[in-house]
Amino acid sequence: MSKLILIKHATPLKDVTKASHLWRLSDRGREDAKRLGERLRDGAVDVVITSTEPKAEETGRIVAEVLDLPYESADGLHEHDRSNVPVMQTREFISMVALFFSEPRRLVLGKETAEAARQRFDRALDDVMQSHDGKNVAIVTHGTVMALFLQEYTDEDPFRLWRRLQLPSYVVLDWPDGAVDEIWSRSASGVVASGSGVGPSPKRACVGQGAGYTRGSGSRGGTPGISAFQGWTR
Repeated sequence: MSKLILIKHATPLKDVTKASHLWRLSDRGREDAKRLGERLRDGAVDVVITSTEPKAEETGRIVAEVLDLPYESADGLHEHDRSNVPVMQTREFISMVALFFSEPRRLVLGKETAEAARQRFDRALDDVMQSHDGKNVAIVTHGTVMALFLQEYTDEDPFRLWRRLQLPSYVVLDWPDGAVDEIWSRSASGVVASGSGVGPSPKRACVGQGAGYTRGSGSRGGTPGISAFQGWTR
């Protein structure tokens, strides 16, 4: 059985003069991407695939360089199309995304409904996995489409999961059955959380304290820990 590692890109440099799909990584984002690559050394990743957005391509390139792996970009793995949405205040943006998730068939934000974005991402991901059959594939993508995709494999509300997935973060699934092995995220406060479990059920997470990248721990059948993820990300 193969592994699918879905990665949410590292922190971009916010540029209010450009739409968010054009943003590149910040200095912190590049450093975080290097550390993410180091963390994935034990993951037996065979290939890195990225969305075509610059912040995802750059994250994937850095991770691939750390792991000494090939990487390529693929169409259809990009974020929910918000190319017509100006940079918004945080509270307003969160409210609109909550509405987006709650009404998946209504166009409430950007150029795609949630349902259209999910279907487009699903097709692209299936194409990637078929092209790399039998391999452990890391796909560097974006938080909204990750949450839409993962709602099929977890019991967690997709909006809540979107809030949890910080920059960067990743989810490991068995493929093709979709059992979730691990959810890992670096929170805005610097606390690192990691959980493991067998889907489709809410993931059990435990929190490790510290400002750096430390390995969290989780156990199948263990006591649910603290879910300490705050803030918003695009």
